[in-house]
Amino acid sequence: MGEQVREAHFVQSLERGLAVIRAFDGEHRELTLSEVARACDFTRAAARRFLLTLTDLGYVTTDGRLFRLTPRVLELGYAYLSSFSLPDIAEPHLERLVAEVRESSSVCVLDGDDIVYVGRVPTSRIMTATITVGTRFPAQVTSVGRVLLAHLTDEEIERRLERTELRPLTSRTITSAALLRTELRRVRRQGYAIVDQELEEGLRSVAAPVRARDGSVVAAVNIPVHASRNSVDSVRRDLLPALLATVARIEADLRVVKPWR
Repeated sequence: MGEQVREAHFVQSLERGLAVIRAFDGEHRELTLSEVARACDFTRAAARRFLLTLTDLGYVTTDGRLFRLTPRVLELGYAYLSSFSLPDIAEPHLERLVAEVRESSSVCVLDGDDIVYVGRVPTSRIMTATITVGTRFPAQVTSVGRVLLAHLTDEEIERRLERTELRPLTSRTITSAALLRTELRRVRRQGYAIVDQELEEGLRSVAAPVRARDGSVVAAVNIPVHASRNSVDSVRRDLLPALLATVARIEADLRVVKPWR
């Protein structure tokens, strides 16, 4: 890992242990010792110590050569979700929305440069990737991400644009910082985002922001659809009103529960 000035309280061993856990993902469900060391930029000896410690704690299992995470890792995410009331509040409203529009819907939050799914009501699988609670995507290519980025301060948006590599995921992906900046300003002004096949060919999505009691945007709700069945105009005409009404109901419930942030 690159050298970085840390505060006196910083526990590097905890950072490194978490890095080992994050080395595993949907494309790397099983890793050798050497692969973990390379992914984390550790020596083999250091990677081995962390893997064996995680094995002793029950978060990792091994057959002697390959290492993989165990379901116990879910406890780490559950500790967050169990203290985070938004998914519980949003779920019945998402269910009502899905029944009305007959399309899937999710609620997401911003985590670093990614969006993370914290609640979801599916109808059918429409993307190549399997979407579950905890799934992450780059924020700038998703409708929920555009909504969440658009409501950051201008200074924070500029910082993110400077550090983010705008890679083309499809032929339609915005890869120009100037164009993305303009799009985020439009999203902020109009109060919703429509992303047309920028994350995956054939996928269109519309999203709107969820505001906390103080008016700050803390999450976003989306409706993804097949591009073959839904034009951009039909998404705006037929789905956006139901989405905005759903968000309004979620926000109304948030105002009457204890602060959850």
